Amino acid sequence: MTEPKRIALSSVHESLGAKMVPFAGFLMPVQYSGVNDEHLTVRKSVGMFDVSHMGEFLIRGPQALDLLQKVTSNDVSKLGPGKVQYTYLPNEKGGIVDDLLVYNMQHGDDHHYILVVNAGNIRKDWDWIQRHNTFDAQLENISDHMGLLAVQGPKAVDVLKGFFGEDIAAMPYYTAKYSEMKGVGLVLLSVTGYTGAGGFEIYVPNNLVEKAWSTIMEAGTPYGIKPAGLAARDTLRLEMGFCLYGNDIDDTTSPLEAGLGWITKFTKEFINSAALKAEKEAGVKNKLVGFELLDRGIPRHDCPVVNAEGKPIGRVTSGTMSPSLQKPIGMAYVPKELSAPGTELLIDIRGKVLKGVVVKTPFIPSGS
Repeated sequence: MTEPKRIALSSVHESLGAKMVPFAGFLMPVQYSGVNDEHLTVRKSVGMFDVSHMGEFLIRGPQALDLLQKVTSNDVSKLGPGKVQYTYLPNEKGGIVDDLLVYNMQHGDDHHYILVVNAGNIRKDWDWIQRHNTFDAQLENISDHMGLLAVQGPKAVDVLKGFFGEDIAAMPYYTAKYSEMKGVGLVLLSVTGYTGAGGFEIYVPNNLVEKAWSTIMEAGTPYGIKPAGLAARDTLRLEMGFCLYGNDIDDTTSPLEAGLGWITKFTKEFINSAALKAEKEAGVKNKLVGFELLDRGIPRHDCPVVNAEGKPIGRVTSGTMSPSLQKPIGMAYVPKELSAPGTELLIDIRGKVLKGVVVKTPFIPSGS
């Protein structure tokens, strides 16, 4: 086993008492004060996540757009300057290489796209895009040089507004800009969120990330800011019904069954688009749904969804005790005929069959 990589702020997290665990090839802070405390702090006020393990690729060149149109499912030609798009890389077998964000950015005379990819897929995504790069487009992997801080929660604007010359509260959802951050330097500021609590992402070079972290923590003290780890990030995103790669979607899952039809644009041709279009026209067999457990228990990844005879007919992909709702919630692939809200499900948790019910996602209203 190779040793997990240390991120630039590893020693800072350790000094704050974070529980550090290997995740996606990196040593990451999973929690500090506790999952529930961090989760509710983000929902009610403000927390800061260090997600510097995420990958970033730059794509430039006359045919950068053509390359992205081929490898991604969404229509990048509709992405204006300073805008961000959620999309995925389809594979050739009906599954998903990765889900990612595409940023369309301009800095001076330099027009470029930034792809933000999942940490565990950096090498896989890089190789996949390079393999399909038959265009006049140049890729640069800047993942090892970039830090990423996510300041999330309803008070994120109050914490950050003094650092920037412009009105950051006016930034629309899924936009980004290069901006001078007072006391830190040039950063990329975006509003994409993965928590549903509102907030910002700050992409900052590794040599400036410690400065950014400490100045934000100091500015956030009057607002009760707390560092938050990956465990709270997971419960927050699950309350919003957002997919996590490796749990809810992977190389074998259909993006259409996963509810990603809205970012699958058949107005263009892309990798495996013909097969996905045929799947859409034929109708999906299964659907990814949200559910609440009615009996006592906590659903976990890979728990079987069973029929009345106890035979597996689906599976749980994510599950937790929701800190906001104080209810066990989860997501599961189930046969299409069992996907309507209000439908009762049976879930096998360690040999005990418990009742659940399909509910609409997000489980709680979004603050974004």
